[in-house]
Amino acid sequence: MSFTRTLRAVGSVAAAGALLFTAAPTASADYIRDGQWALDAFNPQKVWKESTGKNVTVAVIDSGVNGDHVDLKGNVLPGKSFADGGGTADHESGDDHGTAMAALIAGHGHGARHADGIMGLAPDAKILPIKRNESIGGDANNVDGPIRYAVDHGAKVINMSFAGPYALTDKEKSAISYAVKKDVLLVAGSGNDGTSKPSYPAAAPGVLAVGAVAEDGNVLGESNYGPHIRLIAPGEKIYSAGTSMKYRQATGTSDSTAYVSAAAALVRSKYPDLTAGQVANRLTKTAITPDGKTGISSPDPKYGYGVIRPYRALSEKIPAGSKNGPLTMPKDSEPSAGAGADAPAGEAPGSASEGKSSGLSPIAVAGIALGVVVVLGIVVGVVLANKKRRNGPPPGGTGFGGPGSGAGVPPQHQFGYYQQPGNPGAYPPAPPTQPPGQ
Repeated sequence: MSFTRTLRAVGSVAAAGALLFTAAPTASADYIRDGQWALDAFNPQKVWKESTGKNVTVAVIDSGVNGDHVDLKGNVLPGKSFADGGGTADHESGDDHGTAMAALIAGHGHGARHADGIMGLAPDAKILPIKRNESIGGDANNVDGPIRYAVDHGAKVINMSFAGPYALTDKEKSAISYAVKKDVLLVAGSGNDGTSKPSYPAAAPGVLAVGAVAEDGNVLGESNYGPHIRLIAPGEKIYSAGTSMKYRQATGTSDSTAYVSAAAALVRSKYPDLTAGQVANRLTKTAITPDGKTGISSPDPKYGYGVIRPYRALSEKIPAGSKNGPLTMPKDSEPSAGAGADAPAGEAPGSASEGKSSGLSPIAVAGIALGVVVVLGIVVGVVLANKKRRNGPPPGGTGFGGPGSGAGVPPQHQFGYYQQPGNPGAYPPAPPTQPPGQ
């Protein structure tokens, strides 16, 4: 049975045969490569004609990476371990999680024409492995040191395929702000509890939060959700590289996060002048929701702006948009006008490509002043003409806060769909239990 799949949209659009992805046929006899249904769904041959991630470094903050793996060798930098007494993080032989994420991002396969093994979505990107201290106590998330190290050592994308309930410390918030100010895109998984309870670092301002989509095109049942979610990507039955075992298969938002980081690396490689937020803007503007919508202006709590479509993100003509794009910014980051700029945590920003003028020209100011004088004259005239009708209603209008201002929109409409209380909608139950990818 072929592992090549298509992901079909759900709802009414699915009846019309709409597709989230179009899977390209595989030409390999290697069962691991044939099992990479998610990679095939992205139509990688078309993607790689646009970008392969060259000249972009992706930091993988995780459990360390086996840089000697046949599908990764040559693409992994030494990095740093913040556990086990320090040292590099490129010779991991125990926990295979970080190796798996690195392979989904920058695996290059092996054998003739690299046709066997794991191929990453950005095979020419470099991996900067950073092993975090996962012990509980002190800084529970333990991301402040790793984030700063990644920024200071050339990473343009930081992949964080882990999630926890621990609120970030001030040092960790400061590290995220540091990365934002240095124009580094932080990508993190939402978690695998199937709950709306926020997990960190994904729920932190400044981070691009990622959920998972199943092989059938529905949002993965165990994928955490909430107003901070911006994108989803394949996260079910994902083959990847390992350590003690050469390959593994897993399900979870870890894998979907790695795919989004890889897509970001592709965009950063082709469009090096775009800011991190503008890279995210390209990804969100070209995403497609499970019910077939594209270009939505506010993210849905289950699927954000939709599933990534790397080829479209690389090839479509899209305005750069505001500096921060769809990202919610930390309070102490540099202010920027436009969508997502300085929005409070949990508040859905506007369109990913919206922008606002940063100031007014002297001519515009003069025009406004003249207009004010004219209006005042009209008001005085009206008052004198109607001085005997002091008890009458004042002139009406649709000024700021009036009709059409958008105030009072029910929360359930702020994310692009209406969900009745007590009705979870069209999202599927959790699939059969698989080893968690996170």
